[in-house]
Amino acid sequence: MKAAQINEYGTDVVVINRNVNTPEIASGKVLVKVHAAGVNPFDWKIREGYVPSVNKFSFPITLGGDFAGTVMDVGQGVTLYRTGDYVYGSGLILSGGSGAFAEFVLAEEKLTALKPEKASYLEAAALPLTGVSAWDVLFDKMKLQKGQKILIHGGSGGIGSMAIQMAKYLGAHVATTARKDKSEYLKALGADEIIDYKDEVFEEKLKDFDAVFDTVGEDTYKRSFKVLKKGGIIVSMLEQPDQELMDKYQVNALGQSTKINSHQLKKLAELFDSGVVTVTIDRVFPLEETGQALEYQRSGSVKGKVVIEIA
Repeated sequence: MKAAQINEYGTDVVVINRNVNTPEIASGKVLVKVHAAGVNPFDWKIREGYVPSVNKFSFPITLGGDFAGTVMDVGQGVTLYRTGDYVYGSGLILSGGSGAFAEFVLAEEKLTALKPEKASYLEAAALPLTGVSAWDVLFDKMKLQKGQKILIHGGSGGIGSMAIQMAKYLGAHVATTARKDKSEYLKALGADEIIDYKDEVFEEKLKDFDAVFDTVGEDTYKRSFKVLKKGGIIVSMLEQPDQELMDKYQVNALGQSTKINSHQLKKLAELFDSGVVTVTIDRVFPLEETGQALEYQRSGSVKGKVVIEIA
């Protein structure tokens, strides 16, 4: 089979190997013919060696996590799926998978779910990491309620765009930071306030917010404490809780490390099929252009998601 792999860490290092062995079925896992794979920032971070836990794997390493496809075989103990089922989920090597940027992926049964019925393969492949991240933060960690106010940083990105839609579904007032040229897109998603981070200082315009969802990190994270009311909460995809700032502003802070599971994927599929959330696909690349897809994702100008179409 064909797969997008790396033999070393760096930027221009992705190669398309055409004689990779198809993964062998294993207990508790499903073998899936991949039709589409979603691209996340985590993928180029692995490519460039920023994820130390990947070092335990030997080269070549097949990249990619999010996928959508058709079940070709099931391992011993698998009860949720059978051959021919349409599924989506994560095949990341760090999660026991074989890598999703390939014609076939081996994935844990517990990290997959039936694909949303109304989603195309491209749409389904764009959902797992971003959708589950937003779900876990808003529903489980923040327990966001109707009438509360939330600031979502990076609203036009994959996670941000999901979070805006879910927050509106929960009845919250949503403010978001993004580039000015993304305003119409963000309004369509449901954002009530849009702060142009290049020309406006968000902490001077917003106050007494119940929650902040940070997908940007660094200085943006630290400044975000100023917009929270006492007892509020900030959850960051990139930063660990800052105890000094927590004490100063009397708020709660959490770091988010998303662990995809079947339960949340099922809930996400329900939200998609009921029309609560949609996914915007910015660009689609063929498997042969995986390197270019990672560079485009890395550019930071993506509106929604980048997807690789495989079959």
